[in-house]
Amino acid sequence: MKSQFSTSFFLFLVAFCGVSIWGCKNNNPYEVKSYFSDSERDTLLANIITYTSQYAKGASNSTRFEPRFRKEYVSRLPQYKFANYFIAPDSTHYFFIIRPVGSGGGFQRGVGGKFKMGKNLMPTDYEEMWCTPHFKNENVIYERGGFLFKAMIKNGNVDKFLTMKLYVEWPDSTLVYDKKIHEWVAR
Repeated sequence: MKSQFSTSFFLFLVAFCGVSIWGCKNNNPYEVKSYFSDSERDTLLANIITYTSQYAKGASNSTRFEPRFRKEYVSRLPQYKFANYFIAPDSTHYFFIIRPVGSGGGFQRGVGGKFKMGKNLMPTDYEEMWCTPHFKNENVIYERGGFLFKAMIKNGNVDKFLTMKLYVEWPDSTLVYDKKIHEWVAR
């Protein structure tokens, strides 16, 4: 009887721990999957791509969100990914994505920013707050971008880290993010 109780208790304990660990894994406050389903995540990422990547062929700053260009931005999904995501108590959405570098060559960079959520998972008040230098080693981007992401959430910005050139490439003395046109522009 005692042996059967011990075995049953042990199995219960293993099952409980397994469920607890699985539950914690899915409730990481810095993972996008803690907030959105896979299809919602892809929709949101495609919307962010529309802001952050080069214009679709034939698009301009004023037309890039037109439905005729959507297919091209969606086709870029495999090149982008969420590294971290967090929704603050004031409903500000903070993101850190990894994206390709325009010049190619296998280089990538991290981009961090914030926005408020509009209809159909469309960001409003979108702002890119920092970009890492480009690297081929994705682990470096995760490490440095992860540090900046947590600082951004804690402080609302990364201003005190802007001089750390191995972490932040922009903004700098030559480029700043223009929140009105949603682009990095020369100072």
